[in-house]
Amino acid sequence: MNNLPTKSCLACNKILKGRIDKKFCNDRCRNYYNNMQKTDGSNYTRNIINVLRKNRRILNNLLDTHVMVKTTHDRLVTNGFQFNYHTHLQKNRKGGDYVFCFETGYKAIEHERYLVVRRLEK
Repeated sequence: MNNLPTKSCLACNKILKGRIDKKFCNDRCRNYYNNMQKTDGSNYTRNIINVLRKNRRILNNLLDTHVMVKTTHDRLVTNGFQFNYHTHLQKNRKGGDYVFCFETGYKAIEHERYLVVRRLEK
């Protein structure tokens, strides 16, 4: 007789058959479980990440293939850019402050005008 403890699928709780180290009954359950582990579960966090991605997309669209470009406050706002959301701040060699959304950032250069830059990979 087999006295091994029975294990159940971590996703659906079905009794597992087969290998002793098996954790899921199929790929669907494995994917579901792993996706649930990665999900924050918080709409607040998910919404902030979505705003950051949108800000990054707007800046990248302005840059297109350029390394830097000038733009206006109105153009950014019209595209849906939200200035309160960014990933980090960085000073340049001259002491200017850049605001970044991941690898793409901007700095104020004159009244309601901005210089948009893409940080080059090192």
